[in-house]
Amino acid sequence: MKDIVQYSRSHQHPGLVLGEARLATFRFKRHFHLDYHIGVITEGVQRQVLHGENMVLTPGTIQLMPPGEMHDGFNADDGFYTLKTFRVAPGMLDGLAEEISGSGGQLGDAILLDPAAARRLSMLHAAFQDGDAASPLQLQAEWLTLLEHLLSRTRLRTPAAVDGELSASQRARVREYCEARLADKLSLDELAALCGIERFKFLKLFKRTTGMTPHAWLVRLRLERACSLMTSARQDLTQVAHAVGFYDQSHFNRAFRSAYGVAPSQY
Repeated sequence: MKDIVQYSRSHQHPGLVLGEARLATFRFKRHFHLDYHIGVITEGVQRQVLHGENMVLTPGTIQLMPPGEMHDGFNADDGFYTLKTFRVAPGMLDGLAEEISGSGGQLGDAILLDPAAARRLSMLHAAFQDGDAASPLQLQAEWLTLLEHLLSRTRLRTPAAVDGELSASQRARVREYCEARLADKLSLDELAALCGIERFKFLKLFKRTTGMTPHAWLVRLRLERACSLMTSARQDLTQVAHAVGFYDQSHFNRAFRSAYGVAPSQY
């Protein structure tokens, strides 16, 4: 089979480069990077020499590799392996880690076998590649949540404890802001700023307060507003979808059916 290597940049997250490779014969010669790598093996087996040891990376393996680490990489058998990578500017990742843990310093290296987290990283990788179609709120929240999980599992950093809930006034500000901008692409930065707190803390407090992630809550708010629009006047469903922030009719239909058990046309 033909080897395939692709790279793309995230427009929503400057400093993030996404890589994807399906390799049978190509070998990564001994090398290093100037950025921080988070790699995920999704199929096959990769071998590499790291710290003088022969490593075998199987499906579900996540590798965190800091800048300057010498290593190689090649196929372990006669088949192929698939690798997805997040190439993150060191300052960006260090900043995220500090936001999550409350402590600074450069992150080290680690290898973790965690198939569930690997699947989520693979899905996030695809979502980042969707570009303008993806929800900034969902991407930022999932990115922070997965980094928190990886830092905790690898013990590279201990996530900070977040206690309490959002106040009534904070909840009101978030709801009023979202209701006034349902058609816009809202971000975690915006909602956290409304409450005067960092994104990671906001994410934790919001979920504890509502029992939902900010993205899931916003989707429900959009769907409830859609129900009101469809009840008060027989509007075109495409117009309703756009008015409440769904970028296309099929996305609206899937979300509506998932929430209410019927298509919008049957409401």
